[in-house]
Amino acid sequence: MISIPPNASGIGLRLPHIAEVVATHPPATWLEIHPENFLANPHAAELLSELARQYPISIHTVGISIGSAGGIDRRHLKRIRDLVDRTKPVFVSGHLAWSTHNDTYLNDLLPLPYNAEALRVVEMNVHKVQDELGRPYLIENPSSYLGFAASTMTEAEFLCKLVRRSGCRLLCDLSNIHVSAHNMNFNPREYIDALPAESIDEFHLGGYTPEDGLLLDTHAAPIADHAWNLYAYALRRLGPRPTLIEWDNDLPPLGVLLGEAARADKIAADFIDREADCARSR
Repeated sequence: MISIPPNASGIGLRLPHIAEVVATHPPATWLEIHPENFLANPHAAELLSELARQYPISIHTVGISIGSAGGIDRRHLKRIRDLVDRTKPVFVSGHLAWSTHNDTYLNDLLPLPYNAEALRVVEMNVHKVQDELGRPYLIENPSSYLGFAASTMTEAEFLCKLVRRSGCRLLCDLSNIHVSAHNMNFNPREYIDALPAESIDEFHLGGYTPEDGLLLDTHAAPIADHAWNLYAYALRRLGPRPTLIEWDNDLPPLGVLLGEAARADKIAADFIDREADCARSR
C-alpha cells in the first residue's frame, strides 16, 4: 500500500479520464475511484490495477447503503472486498445515507433521521462492512436538503456517537457542510468544531449548483469560494488531511482537476508554513 501525505490533494478518477491518466501519468498525488464504475467494466478494472502500482488509491463506495434498515447486500460487499484486495487502497469510504429498498437500488443518496434507532442500524451495518473488509470504513457526512421531525440529535452528534460505537473513521466533506449549512440554516464552522478531529482521515471538496434558493451537491462545477474558505478554516481547526477534488458531472479536461488539486495543495502549504513560522517565533 502506498501512503498519502496528509497535506496532499488528489483527484477523482472517472472513466472518461482513465485512458489519459494511464497514457500520460499526470502529476496527481493520489486517485479516488467509485468501485461500482469498475466492477462492471473488466478493461477499466485492468487499467485500475496498473494505476494502483503507481498511485495511492482511495475507494469511495456509492452502493453500500450503510443506512439501509434491510442490511448490507453481502454479494455487493464481497465484490468491493475483492477489488480492495486487488488494489490495496489507502482508504475505503462511503456515505451516511441509504440507497436500497428490498432488491431495488435507487440512484440517489437518501437521508436518515438522526436518532437512536437509526444509529443502531448504521452501527450494525458499519460493523458488517468493517468485518468483511478487515479495515476501518470512512463515513462521509452527506449534503442535506431536509430534516426529520424524528431526529433527536444533530448530524455531528450522530457521527461522534457512531465513531465511538463502531470504530469507524470519518471523511469530512467540506463542500457538503457548506451546502447543508446553507440549506438547513446552521453555522458550518460550529459543525466542524463539533466533529472528533482525531477520527477524520480525509477531506472532500466538490462543486455545487444554486437552484431555487438551495445549493445542490452536483459535483458539476469548480469549487466555490465559500468551500475554499471552509477548507482553510478546517486546516486551522483540524490540521491537514489528504484532500480529494470531486468532479463527477459535466467533466472538464483533466488539467482543470489537477489545477483545483494544486490550489488545495497551495492552501495547505501556506497553512503549514504559517504554523512553522509561529512555532519558530515562540
